[in-house]
Amino acid sequence: MDSSCPFIYLSLEVNSITKEKELEVNYEIKAREVRVIDVDGKQLGIMPLKEALKIAQERQLDLVKVAPQAKPPVCKIMDYGKYKYEQSKREKEARKNQKVISIKEIRMSPNIEEHDFQVRVKNALRFLDDGNKVKVTIRFRGREITHTQLGEEVLKRLADSVKEKGIVEKPPVIEGRNMVMILSPKQNTSKE
Repeated sequence: MDSSCPFIYLSLEVNSITKEKELEVNYEIKAREVRVIDVDGKQLGIMPLKEALKIAQERQLDLVKVAPQAKPPVCKIMDYGKYKYEQSKREKEARKNQKVISIKEIRMSPNIEEHDFQVRVKNALRFLDDGNKVKVTIRFRGREITHTQLGEEVLKRLADSVKEKGIVEKPPVIEGRNMVMILSPKQNTSKE
């Protein structure tokens, strides 16, 4: 291994990773016999690889191995460039329609003042309007942990304050010195 040229090894690894995702096409296929499927989905049967390649070349199309694990491997006659283009188009469309939901966190203490509580309610409503989930955490410090019912009351009050925009997905649960509740937006109020 030559340390003066580390980029060559890196590029070889990248090429081998991208090569695995691609299908074997035409002369990359190593099998002796293949099951051939026509463009319209009709089976042409099992034949030697050379004969299948000849049929694909006569139609000016590619022979693509679609099921390498089958015995014999299944190959389809198709326009591989068009297939890859349509597949990338479908993947791009799927990513575009995907909605990412993130979790926003609001922290409080069991003896929170009224104005601070209203600020937290306003933030929770804003997060729910944006279509995000809200994780509400109450931190117990010192001896406050002996009065967990106070934290539970605060969380129930918050849930009642935001019930028009969100629902309780996970009720209040104690995790260590924290009490956690998760709110999720109602379906009809989330922005699309």
